[in-house]
Amino acid sequence: MKKMMIMVMMMVMTIAANAMSYTKVRNEALFLSDKMAYELNLTDAQYDAVYEINLDYLMSINERNDVYGTWWDRRNTDLQYVLTAWQYNKYVAQSYFYRPLSWETGTRTLHIYKHYTNHTHFYKAHPTVYVSYKGGNNRKTARYYADRKVAKPAPHHNVSKPAPAPKHHASKPAPAPKHHASKPAPAPTPKSSTPAKAKTNSKTHANNHIAQNMGKSSNGMMRR
Repeated sequence: MKKMMIMVMMMVMTIAANAMSYTKVRNEALFLSDKMAYELNLTDAQYDAVYEINLDYLMSINERNDVYGTWWDRRNTDLQYVLTAWQYNKYVAQSYFYRPLSWETGTRTLHIYKHYTNHTHFYKAHPTVYVSYKGGNNRKTARYYADRKVAKPAPHHNVSKPAPAPKHHASKPAPAPKHHASKPAPAPTPKSSTPAKAKTNSKTHANNHIAQNMGKSSNGMMRR
């Protein structure tokens, strides 16, 4: 009887421990998926699928070799079917999404908690499968999510807007050079020969006057 009681207590403790483990893993998957939904702009259908994939991966980690082994490869394969090309590239570029776990001192550490330090903040409501999904899709056919046809957002085009064409300001035509009509140089004033003639005439007149006076003087002397 005593042994039976001990066995029952051990079973209860095991069930409780498993329940606590599942609750912890489910909360980790929710927190990780919420941040992926925020950064990758997931649709609601993608959010549900990403939560399932993350939960499957986290539930499959039991030792160090599991962290980046078969289950990690399966997670990446499933996400490639669920995400668009640009979403998957961004997912790979963020190490806290792409390599979400590390194994330290015999237990795992979820890196997303170090990047988002407010562990009670969520950007989205819980996925619709949060309560109903218990795991196991990663043990089904490898094309499970490929065949599921998860709704995705429109293709994301990171096309930078072309630079506006330079404005061509119609340059005003340069004003025609002003041709300043040079005033014609004044015609040289011809030197009048009249003054010269006048001087000549005056000299001649003076000479004649002197001659006349001298003649008169001579005549006067002769009369005396």
